[in-house]
Amino acid sequence: MNVNNIFKIVCMAGVVTLLAACASIGRPEGGERDELPPVFVRSNPEPGALEFKGNRLSIFFDENIKMEDAMNKVVVSPVQKQPPSVSANGKRLTVEFRDSLVKDATYTVDFSDAIRDLNEGNILDGFAFDFSTGATRDSLVISGMLFEARNLEPAQGMIVGVYSNLSDTAISTLPFERIAKTNQYGQFVIRNLAPGSYNVYAVNDLNRDYHWDRSEDVAFLGQTVVPEVTNITVTDTLRASNGMDSIVMRQGYKYLPNDLLLTWFNENYRSQYLKNNSRIDSTRVMIELGAPTDTLPVLTLLNTPAAGRRLDEVSRIDHSALGDSITYWLTDKGVISTDTLSVEIRYLRTDSLDQLTWTTDTLRLLNRERSKFQKSIDKRNQDREKLLKKLREEGKDTVFTDEQVFMTFDTSTRGNQELNRPLYFTASQPVDSINEALVHLEMRVDTVWRDTGAQHIVRDSINRQLRFTLYHDWKEGERYRLSVDSAAVTGIYGNVNKATTSEFTVKKLEDYSTIKFNLTGIPDGEEMIVELLNSQDKPVATSRVTDGTATFTFVSPNTYYARAFVDSNRNGKWDTGSISEQRQPEDVYYYPKKLALKKNWDLVQTWDINLLPLDAQKPNEIKKNKPKNRDRNAARNEEEDEEEDDFYPQGFGGSDRNSSRNTGITGIGGTRLEPGALRR
Repeated sequence: MNVNNIFKIVCMAGVVTLLAACASIGRPEGGERDELPPVFVRSNPEPGALEFKGNRLSIFFDENIKMEDAMNKVVVSPVQKQPPSVSANGKRLTVEFRDSLVKDATYTVDFSDAIRDLNEGNILDGFAFDFSTGATRDSLVISGMLFEARNLEPAQGMIVGVYSNLSDTAISTLPFERIAKTNQYGQFVIRNLAPGSYNVYAVNDLNRDYHWDRSEDVAFLGQTVVPEVTNITVTDTLRASNGMDSIVMRQGYKYLPNDLLLTWFNENYRSQYLKNNSRIDSTRVMIELGAPTDTLPVLTLLNTPAAGRRLDEVSRIDHSALGDSITYWLTDKGVISTDTLSVEIRYLRTDSLDQLTWTTDTLRLLNRERSKFQKSIDKRNQDREKLLKKLREEGKDTVFTDEQVFMTFDTSTRGNQELNRPLYFTASQPVDSINEALVHLEMRVDTVWRDTGAQHIVRDSINRQLRFTLYHDWKEGERYRLSVDSAAVTGIYGNVNKATTSEFTVKKLEDYSTIKFNLTGIPDGEEMIVELLNSQDKPVATSRVTDGTATFTFVSPNTYYARAFVDSNRNGKWDTGSISEQRQPEDVYYYPKKLALKKNWDLVQTWDINLLPLDAQKPNEIKKNKPKNRDRNAARNEEEDEEEDDFYPQGFGGSDRNSSRNTGITGIGGTRLEPGALRR
């Protein structure tokens, strides 16, 4: 092999090696896994720069970075109409302002938890950068946490802002003066405040106008805040190369207040309007409104043989619990047979002054799909007419009998009946009447079925046309038989039910558990209600607290959780807040442990509602807003906590990995809340 060939082989091998190296941009194999977030190195301009005249920031870190959802997570104070362009390239982060900057103002670019390292995705949480367009820089800081009032879920990505204008109307008319966004734990830090007094609010700013609109989620602190900074002595531990530790003292700063707690709510305001209207089939008309109402619209027929009559006079009505959805079951044959109904509707509508005024419209309700029931009637009538005509032609005299079309009237019970619940019935079409004498409930005694007496069936309070309830004092463990004779139920269209029989067994007391909570820490003079929750954080039972105790009986074996709320107005339900009335939503607390129940258990739990800070009360198993990328130490700690099944106050965000909040870099400030700091 000559020298030239050897040289070519060496060059080719070098090229292949170089290409392979270029193709592999991941971390090298071996060594400890990187669990640290990126570290700030330098910037142009420098942090806290004065007299800034440019429109671009360049910030450098010690490793390659990436941005996550920068458009939504990165915010600028004072607010800008046009958001800046934010991009990451290698170790450099670039922010380019697309709006002009205000003169003599301190600017903060808050990155929240948008910055991560490229390879491992470690989050640099709470990083912010500030500069001033004037000769001085404001530097005060306030911080805290934001939760959803109803279920104590950490609020992720909501705007928290302040006003030095202390008017109650500022929140709905003026943009925030300075803002921040909550991170994955619901934490917020509002930086670079000037000395003074402020009102603090939080808004789910859907339309990006930086103030509150009545339909948006909102929170308010309810008291003015005066930010301040105090000198403190900080203790650090230094480790020498020989492994020896030494303790040093240095001067530090503490920014207050650092324990603000806001809980967001929605006033449930909805403007009233005609949201939708439809002819579901020949027998049903649906009207949907934009908001709940206790005043139903007035519909008047303009065509059909019933022209001039109100629709509720020729129909049966069902409506939703809030009254914002109304179903008209038509009963007039002439109206049913008309494919297109012309209807005048008069209803309350929200006008430009936010007042309810009567409005009149005309609707065309087209039956695009005739109901199966109506089709069967039409087919039956056609067959009947043909048969009658044929019999007349043959000179025969006969009695014509229609083929019966039946409706259904089904019970909810399938095999086992809950000891503490009634029987529920559902009809396939609106019910006109029920002959209770034809409904029989029997209990088996030895081998003989014995009638339990007359039964009373009541209509549902909401779905009155289709839902019914039969109440009975069940005997535990006994076998029952329910018989509904034919024609016991008659529908509004003249159909009746077929005879049905079903048997079921009532559960025994030993099939259930009992839970008793002994609550302490209840605010003086207040009443409380405890809700038993399933694994989806939904209430399955409620109990009013009496003499400090809430008791749940007939609890089926399963895993449960518990939540309590202060029933300030004693109406038996949780109530939201109001901005105009400056009324906070009713306070909510969580029992911090899960409750795994077995049959025939009597469980008594002591519950101090103030034992843990609010951010540590809700069990992780039913939290919906869980951080997407947490450091591994926090994850391990959480697993250990679950195994020990103990009360562990995780405090302001749990992990201490975000210590960069106090590094002293300009614009990165605020003191972390300690466990137990967030209390009402």
